[in-house]
Amino acid sequence: MAGLKSFHDFAAMAAFSAIFFTSSCKKDVVKDMDGETLPQKIRLDIPSNFPKATDDPDNPLTEQGVALGRLLFYDTRLSGSNKLSCASCHRQELAFSDGVARSNIGESGQPLPRHAPALINLAWAKSGLFWDGGSTNLESQAFGPLTSADEMHQNLSELEDELKAVPDYVKRFKDAFGTGVKSASIVKALAQFERTLISANSRYDKYIRKENGAALTDAEIRGMALVNTKCRSCHSGELFTDNGYHNNGIDSDFSNASLDGLFQGRSRITYNLLDLGKFKTPTLRNVSLTAPYMHDGRIKTLKDVLEHYNKGIQVSPTTDVLLFQNNGEAGIPLSLQDKSDIIAFLNTLTDEQFIRNTKFNKPNLP
Repeated sequence: MAGLKSFHDFAAMAAFSAIFFTSSCKKDVVKDMDGETLPQKIRLDIPSNFPKATDDPDNPLTEQGVALGRLLFYDTRLSGSNKLSCASCHRQELAFSDGVARSNIGESGQPLPRHAPALINLAWAKSGLFWDGGSTNLESQAFGPLTSADEMHQNLSELEDELKAVPDYVKRFKDAFGTGVKSASIVKALAQFERTLISANSRYDKYIRKENGAALTDAEIRGMALVNTKCRSCHSGELFTDNGYHNNGIDSDFSNASLDGLFQGRSRITYNLLDLGKFKTPTLRNVSLTAPYMHDGRIKTLKDVLEHYNKGIQVSPTTDVLLFQNNGEAGIPLSLQDKSDIIAFLNTLTDEQFIRNTKFNKPNLP
């Protein structure tokens, strides 16, 4: 990837001190032999109840890279018409989702075939991006919406020229990657910023970490127990996703070959018929903010989602065996009280600090 060798050449000239990505930490300035400031490595401040996150060796987090990525994320120059940014479909107040089933605000004006996923805890997304896992990492994923005729429809060479015309961007790319403005560095910067979008300060988190004053109601505790017994096989761990792929029974017929096989889910990528109808497990974190639901946004409310799992599962040869919880039949039996309690618990996963974090909001653009 362009810029990678030069970054490593710079990095080899000096040892970096490990620092946390928090505003309270002192950051030592490191320079090379020519007196040029080197990118300052940072590492994510991982909450105690979260699993360890590993840095990407090909795109390590730096203060300069993250700051550049944040600017680019909100900059409409990234679209061919200069009207759309990444943030147009990933709004912070909605946990970086967009609130619609299939957006039509892209360059073509056509509804997208899939629902824009929320951007939450992507530092742990190591098993593919997009609903079918068609992209292996955040860097390659970014090229999809940037160049899609239905989304941002940007010519990458033209984008480079646009950003090269902005002196502040020219300096920032050199500071972050030791290179000029390159499309490969654009997606690397976006990926660095997106990996800092950690949501871990919901009421649930504070309760689990036994922070002072943290408590859940009886209904929320009952809902947590129900989620743990009925939903955790897929929505597992503190990330509330296994980052895997499952056929959750929203369709039973995948023979329609239109839309380049997008109905087929994971099998479109693996060419394995056993993956028909399997889509990536979304996190339950901030789920109350990220409606509508499913890969195409067809289900409008959490109540409707629970009713789907209760009585709406369509059976096909690849329907996940985890869904056969009704005496061997498809479905997860849920009473009205169960549904109410589960929704009460899911509301505790809303992270108000995440959607108001000033490190993530729109900066002053150059």
